[in-house]
Amino acid sequence: MAIADKPTELSEQVLESLKTGGQTAIEAVRKFTDTVDKAVPLHGDDASKRQQVVDSALEMADRLVQTQYDFLHNVVRSAGHSLGASPPPEK
Repeated sequence: MAIADKPTELSEQVLESLKTGGQTAIEAVRKFTDTVDKAVPLHGDDASKRQQVVDSALEMADRLVQTQYDFLHNVVRSAGHSLGASPPPEK
């Protein structure tokens, strides 16, 4: 494989990792929500507790996906730097 093809391959691998990680997080939240639905009734005082638990789980999943994104972004940036690419301009 030519050195010029390596960044493209790495980018494709990173995008696939992001896609897989996002899909896994969505499925985990879906399973979690189903479990909460079965365990905590959707009426009375339990409804607000249920909402707190679901909101907390969604926040946790969001943080996990963001952490994965940040990690992969740093891997790509480091790989680009190692291969001699100039860094993109700051936003």
